[in-house]
Amino acid sequence: MNATTLPFAATATQATTTDTAALLARASLGVMFLAHGLMKFFTFTLPGTYAYFESIGFPGWAAYVVSPAEVLAGIALIVGFRTRLVALLTLPILAGSIIPHASAGWSFSNAGGGWEYPVYLLMTAIVVALLGGGRYAISQPKA
Repeated sequence: MNATTLPFAATATQATTTDTAALLARASLGVMFLAHGLMKFFTFTLPGTYAYFESIGFPGWAAYVVSPAEVLAGIALIVGFRTRLVALLTLPILAGSIIPHASAGWSFSNAGGGWEYPVYLLMTAIVVALLGGGRYAISQPKA
């Protein structure tokens, strides 16, 4: 095996690997947002999400902002549209998702769900914002 066949041996390989990592990170975060947003529309319904938000101390009207924001952010991240901006705009939603789980402890398997998964998603959004969309995104940064 020589240096050209080893993973990460050449700059071109590193660039391709970084672009692939960016794609996988933004697509997986996007699928999560899309799934959670659609769940608020079709499973819990917007009135149900409104009531849930009020029950945990958030303003109920936030359901009408968060739900479509999650769907749109999910689609944008999946296709790579303005990836850095979209990932940054999701941070308040993800930070807010930590609050109802904070008292349940760290592990998400705890009763009430812990805060490990919401914090992981927040960190993933920061990573996506730092990486950008990569070569496989529909929006490319200007040189």
